[in-house]
Amino acid sequence: MIDLVKKYDVPVPRYTSYPTVPAWDVNAFQLEEYKGRLKASFQQTKEEGISLYLHLPYCESLCTYCGCNTRITINHKVELPYIESLLKEWKLYLDLFGEKPLVREIHLGGGTPTFFSPENLRYLMESILDTVDVHPDYQFSFEGHPNNTTYEHLVALYEVGFTRVSYGVQDVDFKVQKAINRLQPLENIEKVTKAAREIGYTSVNFDLIYGLPFQTIYGIKQTMDVVKTFMPDRIAFYSYAHVPWAKPGQRAYSEENIPQGEEKHKLNMLGQALLLDMGYQAIGMDHFALPEDPLCQARSKGRLHRNFMGYTESRTNFMIGLGVSSISDIGVAYAQNVKSVEGYRAKVEAGEFPMFKGHLMTVPEMEAKKLILDIACSARIQMRNVLELNSEKYTAFNQMVDEGLIERFCLNYQVTKKGMMFLRNICALFDEYYEPQSGNKLFSQAV
Repeated sequence: MIDLVKKYDVPVPRYTSYPTVPAWDVNAFQLEEYKGRLKASFQQTKEEGISLYLHLPYCESLCTYCGCNTRITINHKVELPYIESLLKEWKLYLDLFGEKPLVREIHLGGGTPTFFSPENLRYLMESILDTVDVHPDYQFSFEGHPNNTTYEHLVALYEVGFTRVSYGVQDVDFKVQKAINRLQPLENIEKVTKAAREIGYTSVNFDLIYGLPFQTIYGIKQTMDVVKTFMPDRIAFYSYAHVPWAKPGQRAYSEENIPQGEEKHKLNMLGQALLLDMGYQAIGMDHFALPEDPLCQARSKGRLHRNFMGYTESRTNFMIGLGVSSISDIGVAYAQNVKSVEGYRAKVEAGEFPMFKGHLMTVPEMEAKKLILDIACSARIQMRNVLELNSEKYTAFNQMVDEGLIERFCLNYQVTKKGMMFLRNICALFDEYYEPQSGNKLFSQAV
């Protein structure tokens, strides 16, 4: 297995979309054509319901491991002006749609959504919900920081329909937390987990990361002991992506302190083994859930879906991203908002859609997207798609079969239990834009 890790531990996309952002043809992107596709796609998908992602970028301090688009401030006067800009951006979409959308999924990400006060979050959500119809099978979720998520936050969001919360736990070892500037006592994790369940939240997720600076086998065991104590419904167990050229905060520690290669692989394998021993089931890339969780049920029924928010059982093909740096995926095109708060607000205040780049998909790209996301969600590969690979990739595919990562399944192929660790590498075989030699500063390591 170590030889396989060395072979496949290369920079590879996470495939929350296809084409991935570096492969977008931004020069061919035209806003007016995008808006036309936006309206047409909305009409085609409106009955199934749409997804909304709201990016709330503010944090009071910088977690140095973080790769997200954030704005660091302790000035909470920024909350309402930013919310008003979000609502003005949403109004641009409502005017274009010309009718009330049916919303099936809402996710608040960041940044730190709980940087915003409970009152302001309630105002934001009530303002949006007043303009939409809500699907009977809706799912509203948000990301919470254990240090600043209060009982009042949980109540306010629960009362407007939120039933799912994801807490950024990462690692409980003090030395690791100090290195990444995210000191959060165990009692804070306990408090917010218990509070969510008392209030009525039906799903609690812990985000965990392996490969952080100073992380050890002992530290992973400690963190998994905490998981076993609280048994959250879902776990996201991510590989740390070290990209200091893109995120200068990661230069706060030395690369010598970051587990790599075999050492990092052992952290991953131990963490996964402990989660499986607790009764969690592996869900595609990086995700685990208890057997009764809807994610497991969606996987078994072939309804699992993947988008910029990760794995979800809501198979919506139309997602609008609101806020600075947010990405929209409307099934036939992508668009990303400007990355600075000032630039974003200036465009919205001028009555303009705040995108700064995008990609208009071709029919072959739509077919490839379906194929890659099907592999990511069902771990199955159609024979006809394998036969369409070029000679180099076909040889690589057969090597994976010989290595036990893929096996014949009826007349097609199935990723094996061993192969699930290399799911990103398998998806990359069907990505016409991916070139391993050029991936070093575009994507995180695969294993």
